[in-house]
Amino acid sequence: MTIENVDGRALLSKLMVEGSGDFLLKLLVDALQHVMEAEVSAVCGAEYGERSAERLVSRNGYRPRTLETRMGTADLAVPKLRRGSYFPSFLEPRRRWEKAFVNVVSEAYILGVSTRRVEELVEAMGAKGVSRSEVSRMAASLDEQVAAFRTRPLSDMTWPYIWLDALYLKVREGGRVVSKAFLVAYGVNNIGERQVVGCSLAAGEMETAWRGFLEGLVARGLSGVQLVISDAHTGLRAGIRGVFNGTTWQRCSVHFLRNVLSRLPRNAQSFASAAVRAMFRQPDRQMAKEAAGKAIALLEPKHPDAAQVIRNAEDDVLAFMSFPEKHWRQLKSTNPLERLNREIRRRTDVVGIFPNDASVLRLVTMLLVEQNDEWAVGRRYFSEASMTAMLTGSVPPTALELR
Repeated sequence: MTIENVDGRALLSKLMVEGSGDFLLKLLVDALQHVMEAEVSAVCGAEYGERSAERLVSRNGYRPRTLETRMGTADLAVPKLRRGSYFPSFLEPRRRWEKAFVNVVSEAYILGVSTRRVEELVEAMGAKGVSRSEVSRMAASLDEQVAAFRTRPLSDMTWPYIWLDALYLKVREGGRVVSKAFLVAYGVNNIGERQVVGCSLAAGEMETAWRGFLEGLVARGLSGVQLVISDAHTGLRAGIRGVFNGTTWQRCSVHFLRNVLSRLPRNAQSFASAAVRAMFRQPDRQMAKEAAGKAIALLEPKHPDAAQVIRNAEDDVLAFMSFPEKHWRQLKSTNPLERLNREIRRRTDVVGIFPNDASVLRLVTMLLVEQNDEWAVGRRYFSEASMTAMLTGSVPPTALELR
């Protein structure tokens, strides 16, 4: 049995002469027809019209079949057999194509594309008539990965440093649009690697929400926590105290500075900011406390409220100085989480209002998985040597406990 070779140049020339506007689509159709003819000849055991003792079955005409492509609708003529059936290899099994299709749609969701825009993307790919519910169903294929990431064990490492923060997203609930808090925790383990250790969606940042979230981390094996870095939200602090009592708490220096400046008139903010920032530029804790005292003395006469904020927070915002100096820059604030939150916000702003809680968890968690993967192939956040020195007591132990 012989299979006719396709003269590509002759075919391309012919198609361009017949009509340059659709020649790529015609080229595709012609190529697919040649594929089908070759495949059905192999099934028959002989070429079309060929007399052969090896023939197994004969052809029985054609049936029409359309194939949606990015170049338009391809009208195919699929050969039929007198006995049995034939289906083109590039259409069967469709599982491969469907998996690829779901991956593309899922990726669109990960990138923060709205459902309506995903529909447009789907149609641009040549798949017409895909409903919004079908798009959402395909996106739900990510749920297993989301659940695996959110429940994975953490017991294979210890986690000396933990950062906590929340961002708010709009979600439809009971016919209303409400604002919900997406809680995020990431940590650095005993060999200096950072990971997103947990995430959850809550009604807000009340103590019960944070406490439940942190208890879930402990249940998954989170241990060895020495320093927790966060802002001073009342519910968050109460949750930390309830779960990690006795652990050092670092109040975010950036949020602290904002708290101070919010109690000052605009014309006093510049010199007050310089005075507060001087606290964090000192080489040791004692000199930092002296700088705090100077800032309080500077503000006390005219701005006692701002001075009181510094006085009350002094120990907490300088807690990072009880840890290795090489870690200070990253430990003194939640800025690393803020950068991650900004990236999440950039993606979620495209969606605007999420249809339900599950869609929030699906999108934001997959963004965090993506971030985790990037960190896994990057360099360590802190060197393993500096982490070992800290954990073995080669640096001064933490001096403050969470109050």
